Amino acid sequence: MIKIICGGKGAGKTKQIIQAANSNVANAKGLSVFITDTKRYRYDIVRDVRFIDVNDYVVAGEDAFCGFVKGIVAGNHDTEYVYIDGIARITGKALPDLAATFYMLDKIAGDSGLIITITCSCEKENLPDFIAKYC
Repeated sequence: MIKIICGGKGAGKTKQIIQAANSNVANAKGLSVFITDTKRYRYDIVRDVRFIDVNDYVVAGEDAFCGFVKGIVAGNHDTEYVYIDGIARITGKALPDLAATFYMLDKIAGDSGLIITITCSCEKENLPDFIAKYC
């Protein structure tokens, strides 16, 4: 399952996803992972959530990012929640160009029983259809 947190710049998307990660960890039966492209929020995430800055692993582009997420799931079969803050920044592509990424993340989530929450810097009414269906 994929969940989307959307809104314009400064709408509080990162606060929402951090709050979701921190509150869900208490009920999680498996691993929770928070993926972003900055260390800025490292100390806002509780210790029980695995914090990953993709810059530490030189993840560049949407194919590398999808492979990175697959690697997390393959290495930790008990992964239950994945939080992705700023998918467009991480992949280096605009939201309308990320159809293949969302298809792959949906497939990973479905095959693994993951709940993937993603922030998108875009108003809900302007989201591409392949993303809006998750709102």
